[in-house]
Amino acid sequence: MMHPAYFETRFRVASLPSEWPARFAILSAWATTGQNWTFEANDAADRRLSARLAAAGLWHWRLTGYSPTTAHAEPSWACGLDWDEACDWGQAFRQDAIYYVSGDNLSVSHCDDRRRLLPVGRFRQRLDWDLTPFL
Repeated sequence: MMHPAYFETRFRVASLPSEWPARFAILSAWATTGQNWTFEANDAADRRLSARLAAAGLWHWRLTGYSPTTAHAEPSWACGLDWDEACDWGQAFRQDAIYYVSGDNLSVSHCDDRRRLLPVGRFRQRLDWDLTPFL
């Protein structure tokens, strides 16, 4: 069963890309749901994911997935991967699930053999522009 927190997640960006791809995945390399890693371990995993996306020449954009009820937040990457490939990357980075956007439709999927897209809502309705750097 998919953890309910995945269905309330919102996404914050410091800036917007000139345009979003028609389809893209949202990946995090931080601790899997239910696990606690040190900040150093989370940061190192995030840097590995960023480097691997860059080395593969994939479009990627920084965003942060967060819970509006608990304030838990994880730096993540929107990236130009198809859904099945994104699930493979999620498994490689020890993730329980990934998000996938097609058009404006946001879905979530486990990364393991339970893979299937579960509708979450409209991506743009869950996208917040973080004005903190400008304050």
